[in-house]
Amino acid sequence: MPPGGHISTELRINDRIRVPEVRLVGPNGETVGIVPTDQALKLAQEADLDLVEIAPQGKPPVCKLMDYGKFKYENAQKAREARRNQTNVIIKEMKLRPKIDAHDYETKKGHVVRFLRAGDKVKITIMFRGREQHRPELGFRLLQKLAEDVSELGFVESSPKQDGRNMIMVLGPHKKKADAKVDMKAEKETRAAERAAAEAAEQAERDAAHAAGPVAQKKERRRSENLDPEIEA
Repeated sequence: MPPGGHISTELRINDRIRVPEVRLVGPNGETVGIVPTDQALKLAQEADLDLVEIAPQGKPPVCKLMDYGKFKYENAQKAREARRNQTNVIIKEMKLRPKIDAHDYETKKGHVVRFLRAGDKVKITIMFRGREQHRPELGFRLLQKLAEDVSELGFVESSPKQDGRNMIMVLGPHKKKADAKVDMKAEKETRAAERAAAEAAEQAERDAAHAAGPVAQKKERRRSENLDPEIEA
């Protein structure tokens, strides 16, 4: 705890403002000027507002006429919205071997693409074993290739660096996490709409085929009846 006790972050309002005079700001942001505190309190009462000290370090302190309850409510709403939109940076990790085969490479790259598309950073680790440790250029070329393959979604945030038996590179996404979430949600909704439209079209075709079936069968039976030899005889 700081010397002198707890420091309150609450603004002083009305009778808690004990200085002899204040620099007053009106409810619409207009400058009133330096006035005695008693007069500022009287103006606040007449306007059915509060006198709020907004800059206590001023000489004299700056006070504003406002609805303090509404002010606190709006600030709480803004803070809640900011927390809702706040996104934690997540670092995913992908490990590769310097002599990875083409199929495994494509699989690993697919994971990296998915991470970047979601707005996450990706730590790429090349693991060297045995004699591979004497061929760091293999890992460097592989990291360069991966960075180029995913350049539309991410960029090299931390260049390849040797770390013992490993070589590490960090890719950062072009889009922020919040923007990536919005895009992914829109893509999901689009795919769902396309699936629904395709299913509706298939159902319409089945319904049409079902409706046409009995009519076709009836016509076929009529043709058979007309060709009955006994009827012709």
